[in-house]
Amino acid sequence: MKIAVTRLAGKEGRDKARCAAFGHTCYSVHPLQSEVQEEVVSAFAGAVDRREFDCIFFTSALPAKILAPLLKNTPRVIAIGPETARELGQCGISCETLPGYYSRDFVPYLGEWIRGKTIGLPRADVPNAPLINAIIKAGGIPREFRCYRLAPTNEPLDLCRAEAVLFTSAMSYTKAVWTPRPGLLVMAIGEVTAGAMMCGGTVPTIVGDGSLEGTLMALNNYCGRTRIIR
Repeated sequence: MKIAVTRLAGKEGRDKARCAAFGHTCYSVHPLQSEVQEEVVSAFAGAVDRREFDCIFFTSALPAKILAPLLKNTPRVIAIGPETARELGQCGISCETLPGYYSRDFVPYLGEWIRGKTIGLPRADVPNAPLINAIIKAGGIPREFRCYRLAPTNEPLDLCRAEAVLFTSAMSYTKAVWTPRPGLLVMAIGEVTAGAMMCGGTVPTIVGDGSLEGTLMALNNYCGRTRIIR
């Protein structure tokens, strides 16, 4: 199946190889573009150098890619998933990887250790009140650095070649310019994205576990069941 995957331009990573491993092909479509906030990036890197954090939590691969080359003498580092961990590892930063793919898994993963600890959060300029509130409730001290902005491209998604479209975040759906068509399989990378889609009137046929691999596995399971029914 040929899948259109929503990504920031230039941030496709290993999508093609990962899709091929599950028997599919893909190409990227771009509902959003990133705008790096250089002053915030510098402020975060300086705070790391001054050892102001007990832990850093990278909630996506992009801030890891932006910041990793600038960081030395890092404290405990947590990555939200394997792609984020891979970006950090390429710059020699060792990290732990959450067992799930959602930021809500962060506080339970740290447990009692978080109490009294200062947590550095290099993120997009998008609110994540549940994460901040969870850290505070657990006794941690969150410090957000909104290192980049996400802006809509306002360009219609090129879905003419696609048999399926995969929305990889809630914002990539809510800011996308696109038109559903009969026969186009619509997928959400996880339940948060699926929730945003359903609020917008789109019910995804496939919902993954928050990762590309998990979504492709769900797709293959769906295709197998569909072939049996037919």
